[in-house]
Amino acid sequence: MAHEEDWAGDAKNASPDGEFVRDTTYITDRLTAELAPGSAPRPREDGAFDWPVEAGRYRLIGARACPWAHRTIITRRLLGLEDAISLGLAGPTHDKRSWRFDLDPEGVDPVLRIPRLQDAYLARFPEYPRGITVPALVEVASGKVVTNDFPTIPVDFNDQWRGLAREGAPDLYPAELREEIDAVSKRVYTEVNNGVYRCGFAGSQEAYESAYHRLWTALDWLEERLSESRYLVGGHITLADIYLYPTLVRFDPVYHGHFKASRNKITEMPALWGYLRDLWQTPGFGDTTDILEIKQHYYAVHTDVNPTGVVPLGPDMTGLNTPHGREELPGTPFAEGVTLPGPVPAGEEVKNPDLSA
Repeated sequence: MAHEEDWAGDAKNASPDGEFVRDTTYITDRLTAELAPGSAPRPREDGAFDWPVEAGRYRLIGARACPWAHRTIITRRLLGLEDAISLGLAGPTHDKRSWRFDLDPEGVDPVLRIPRLQDAYLARFPEYPRGITVPALVEVASGKVVTNDFPTIPVDFNDQWRGLAREGAPDLYPAELREEIDAVSKRVYTEVNNGVYRCGFAGSQEAYESAYHRLWTALDWLEERLSESRYLVGGHITLADIYLYPTLVRFDPVYHGHFKASRNKITEMPALWGYLRDLWQTPGFGDTTDILEIKQHYYAVHTDVNPTGVVPLGPDMTGLNTPHGREELPGTPFAEGVTLPGPVPAGEEVKNPDLSA
C-alpha cells in the first residue's frame, strides 16, 4: 500500500500485513563546531559529510504542519539561534512533488528564491530518489540541501551551535541525563510519535488494532509518569519534552479522529492535559504552533484517509490557555540562571492564532 505523499511528506511503506513502516533513510550530514567557519564540508568514512557551524550560512526549512520539523523550530527558538540560522516555512499542503513556499509572496522562499523545497534537494542530488522532507537545512549560498536528518538536528543545535546561542539559553540535553533522555525519547518516538501514524495508515484491521493498543499503552505510561513529575526527565524541559509536545498538541485536532486514535482525547487525561498546557504556555512551544495549518495539512494532504479533503472546524483548543497547576509538582521550566527566549522575531509569528475554529 503506497501513499500519495511518499515523495513529499512522511515517506512510508506498508508491510504485507498492512502495518505502517516509516522510511527512515535520510541525508545524514552533520553540523560541527570542530570545523572553522568558511570551511568546505569534510567527508566522513560513512560517505556523509560534516559541515562547519557558521552564522548565516544555513537556512532551516520547516513547516508549521509537520511534527518532525516542529521539534527543530522549538529547539532553535529556545536556544535563541534565530540570528544564526534563518527560518523558511513551507505551506501546510503539498503535492506529490514537494513542499511548496505558497505562503510567501510570489510563492517563493524569500531567501532561497525557490518555489519548492524539491529544488534544494535536486540542486545537490540531481537524481534524489527519496522523500522531500522537512525539516531540512539548506546552504544559502549554494541553495543545496545539507541534511534532513530530523533526529540529529535538535541535538546538533544544542551541542554544536552552543557558541552562537543566546545568553541564558538552556542546556536541553544535559550530559548527566542523556542516557535517560535517550531511553524515554526512544519509547516516545516508536510508540507515540510514530504510533499515531501506525494507527492512521494501517492497511488492515489487525494492524490497526495492534497499533492502537501499543499507542494507548504508551500514553497511559506517560500519564502515570507525568502525574508525579512536571517534565519527562529531570526537573526541567529537555529534548524529551520537545519531542513529545508536537504529537500531543496535534492529538485532539488530528490524531484522535483522522488517525482513529480515538480511545479518548488528551483533554480527558489530567496529567497529559496539564503537561500540554504547561508547555504550550512556555515561550517556544505555543508561539510556534499553528493549529489551523496542522489541520489543513493532515486533512487535505492525506487523501487516502480523507478523500473529500474537507478540513474540520474544531475542536476548540482555547483551553490550552487555561491554568495548568503544574507548578505544584517538582521542577521548573528551566534551571537557575536560564532565561526565557525573547519575543518571536518579526516575520516568524504564527499566522493563525485563533484556537476556537
